[in-house]
Amino acid sequence: MTLDPVHFDGIADLARRIEQDVDASDHRAFAETVWNEFLDPLWDGNTKVLEPLDEVARKRVDIADVALCDDRFPTCHGIDSGTINPTTFKNGLVIDVAQAAMSAVPSDLELHRSRTMVATVHTNDTAGTFDEDWSMFDDGYSRARLFKVPRVNRYEGAVVHALALYLAESKHALLQAEVVEDLLVLDGPIYPKGLLNWENRDPELRELLVEDKRPRDVVENYVRLVERFANREIPLIGFVKNSSTKAITNAVRGKAEAPWVNDAAFFAKVLERLADGERLTDCLTFTNWFVSRGGADETFSVKGDALGIDRDRPDEDYEVTFFIIYDPRQDIVYKVEAPYAFTKDEELRERLTMQLLCDVARNRGPPKVIGKADELARISQQEKESLKQKLEQTFHADRERTYDDVRWGLDY
Repeated sequence: MTLDPVHFDGIADLARRIEQDVDASDHRAFAETVWNEFLDPLWDGNTKVLEPLDEVARKRVDIADVALCDDRFPTCHGIDSGTINPTTFKNGLVIDVAQAAMSAVPSDLELHRSRTMVATVHTNDTAGTFDEDWSMFDDGYSRARLFKVPRVNRYEGAVVHALALYLAESKHALLQAEVVEDLLVLDGPIYPKGLLNWENRDPELRELLVEDKRPRDVVENYVRLVERFANREIPLIGFVKNSSTKAITNAVRGKAEAPWVNDAAFFAKVLERLADGERLTDCLTFTNWFVSRGGADETFSVKGDALGIDRDRPDEDYEVTFFIIYDPRQDIVYKVEAPYAFTKDEELRERLTMQLLCDVARNRGPPKVIGKADELARISQQEKESLKQKLEQTFHADRERTYDDVRWGLDY
């Protein structure tokens, strides 16, 4: 115990001093102004970064009622991938390992057994050789591949992590695409924003994304996934549990001082319902659907270049569209994404909206199929440590450790 009561009181006093300078009602009023006056469409310079598919509207459904609604899709599949996180070894290797799994509702045990595993490796040793072919295991239910990532001078961990995560997810989704009959839900955005954000993160990463075929090939997998599902007329959506996008926030700051940190905070302000200063928790509130062309979404907008990736459908079919769900029971904002190929159809757009509202109401959070996919793909902390120890034995090289590994008990 390092904080005595007097220390807690000192911190609380600091907070009170901050509170005196922040008026929550002013923030809410400004959010209302942005909602009512800025979004139809929202301009950032000469670019429409946000545009409603129909009218800008806030809606609500009674949680108890919508939880009892019939599913709009008879079956649903979900996909997710998890990693052990980037690990640096004393022999110079930086490695991450990802596994992807697909879930089904109703359950499909053979499908749940299947895995796609990818180990990404960064090395500065040009003499090293790597077998990068796919190999099958678990009686043919699963496959694995070693993937040598492009060499970088910095961000080795970020590169191995993003490429492992997205290569495993996209390849598994393409492999299992034919088993999906009604709806596929990705755990996260519909495009690999962790890769697309490289364009704005650092010159070295931007050059890597534009000039090197390997990252672009991973992005292309998601393009082919959209095309495959659009051609089969089976919707593909992404359920984003922790959205940190700032397209609206940044565009508004060009006109006035936006007081919120990101777009999720803005939507929470405009979707929260209050009575006598207390949050009402009887209804889910949600927005209309928007077309998004800001931030990482610009890449697949009609004005973007899609990284030069060939596309088989009209450019607008690949644009990112989304709507927002606010769950007042946990005070959480969820973002649901879909390519315009699906949401341009009003009837399908309504079915997707109601399906996701039903799921969130029933589960007090993400859809059941996403929870299943997350459980299948997750690598536990104990499993991560065991795998890292196994890699140490395989390489005859210890991991690089810092004092924080000891301080925070990361060694077992």
